[in-house]
Amino acid sequence: MSDVVVQPILDVKLPALPLPKGEREYRAFLRLLPGLMQSHHGKFVAVHNEQVIDSDSDDIALIQRVHAKIGYVPIHVGLVAESIPVTRVPIYREC
Repeated sequence: MSDVVVQPILDVKLPALPLPKGEREYRAFLRLLPGLMQSHHGKFVAVHNEQVIDSDSDDIALIQRVHAKIGYVPIHVGLVAESIPVTRVPIYREC
């Protein structure tokens, strides 16, 4: 009779991949959001290097000003509010 030999399972641990800059900025925004509710409620804030660098009530003006200041690099611009408004984009279908 043949005996079954069971090999131990090989445990391979791969290093975690670094998050893209845009994802890091978004997570920083979520982390900073409770504090921003006190100081920037109802405004858009720009997050760069995991810090708020500017704010404005107009998101387009904020993005243009931040990019003029630091260059065209990934940032996160988010609205400081209790809930994020849902934007629906209509889809045109042709049959």
